Amino acid sequence: MSAQATLAIDALRQWPVRRRDSLPLALWDADAVADATGGTANAGFQVSGVEMDSRDVRPGDLFVALKGEAMDGHKFIDKAFAAGAAAAIVDRPVDWPHVLVKDTTAALHALAAAAIRRADAVRIGVTGSVGKTGVKEAIFAALDRSSRGAAHRSVRSYNNHVGVPLSLARMQARSRFGIFEMGMNHAGELSGLTQHVRPHVAVITTIAPAHIENLGSEEAIADAKAEIFEGLEKGGTAVIPADSPHFERLLDHASRSGARTLSFGRADHADVRLLDAIPSANGGSLVTAQMGRGPVTGRVCFTVAEPGEHWISNALCVMAAVQAAGGDLAAAGLALAEMGGLKGRGARHRIAAPGGHALVIDESYNANPASMRATLRQLGQTPATRRVAVLGSMKELGDFAPRFHADLAEPLAEANVDLAILVGEEMRSLASQLHRNQLGKSAAGTVGSGPAFAHCDGPAEAIGALEEFGITAGDAVLVKGSNSIGLGRVVDHFTRLANTGLSMNGRATTARDA
Repeated sequence: MSAQATLAIDALRQWPVRRRDSLPLALWDADAVADATGGTANAGFQVSGVEMDSRDVRPGDLFVALKGEAMDGHKFIDKAFAAGAAAAIVDRPVDWPHVLVKDTTAALHALAAAAIRRADAVRIGVTGSVGKTGVKEAIFAALDRSSRGAAHRSVRSYNNHVGVPLSLARMQARSRFGIFEMGMNHAGELSGLTQHVRPHVAVITTIAPAHIENLGSEEAIADAKAEIFEGLEKGGTAVIPADSPHFERLLDHASRSGARTLSFGRADHADVRLLDAIPSANGGSLVTAQMGRGPVTGRVCFTVAEPGEHWISNALCVMAAVQAAGGDLAAAGLALAEMGGLKGRGARHRIAAPGGHALVIDESYNANPASMRATLRQLGQTPATRRVAVLGSMKELGDFAPRFHADLAEPLAEANVDLAILVGEEMRSLASQLHRNQLGKSAAGTVGSGPAFAHCDGPAEAIGALEEFGITAGDAVLVKGSNSIGLGRVVDHFTRLANTGLSMNGRATTARDA
């Protein structure tokens, strides 16, 4: 054996042993679940995941049979085990490996709390009116890269009173970072969620009139979002948007919670401040930011793959959160350069169309006035022969809905949209506004009366309107609306049609509807 090989073996023998190395590799075993929940295990088992929906169970999962007002998970026990569940948490004995508890919902909460106690992980909570899922995913990508796979995050939009404890229960004992999305519709909801997570870093992406139907004003929305600071661990950091008109309000909430604050944005007082942003070759942005104020400062330069002004702000938020969590800023920059759009939240599909290819932008999962304006602005900056906007109703706006929908006429015009397909009852306000604009300009003899438009009751009718219009090479089609409108069906239809090689209607007719 060579001297070099001997030295290498000696180095391996002296590899430092850390507490994390002695932690179990399995997510949970029978004893750990029973200890955490105060329940009784009828058999030994190990599980690799935790699930509450039998339709999503994968082999090796622990199925939690939750009981709701209209549904009882115990009815789906057999289905869960048929899908490969290794064990279940139940409130009555079953003919499968299980832990018997008094209350399965309380048991899930107890399992979440146990996950926090055993993992020496920095926990990051993310909320905000716009962008929280994308920011959560970007923070995860950054910290997962720098920790070599030891980061955990909530998947999908599991951000409510069930999704948050479920996401916590899925966190491995060896995790070094945990990133959790937290959502709300009413005041008081985040107050409860943040007590589950007990974050070391609490992030608010932005404040906008989402859920204003339930809260009444943007000030009330800011107050409700600021509830995330109530659960901060001692010495924790609040990451807040410096450019928000509610910055001082958020700062006051953070201060009263004893938090250290780290702000991000373009404002001079921002701790993570944008210095410059220029378009990059891939359609995103090349960003230069100042990290910190005062005598201890530094600059970082990185690429943001996702297009749009809103992603520049998101990237600054990510950098602030990674810095607050003690992560690697270089790894964060690389992660932002490689980020791709999420399904329903910015994914871009290049589909075959007569004469070449067209672009379909999938923003079908969520919509509010701020995100609508941001994505329409980005559509306007997207190189295209023709621009089409398929817009679904924005929900939870209450009495504000007619005004917020009608106000989209201006960003549609600024984006040079050729055709707007408006879907859902609330979108009638926008259709009426576009019609009034056209009549007014026609009477004044002005050329250019805004986009052609059609109003549709649902996704099927929208698909028909798009097929009548005819998607051709060079078109850019934005699909955006609240998830309940179901515009994901529009995206699925045209991406599936293009992928199967079937012909799409190439007629260039234009639909109008008053």
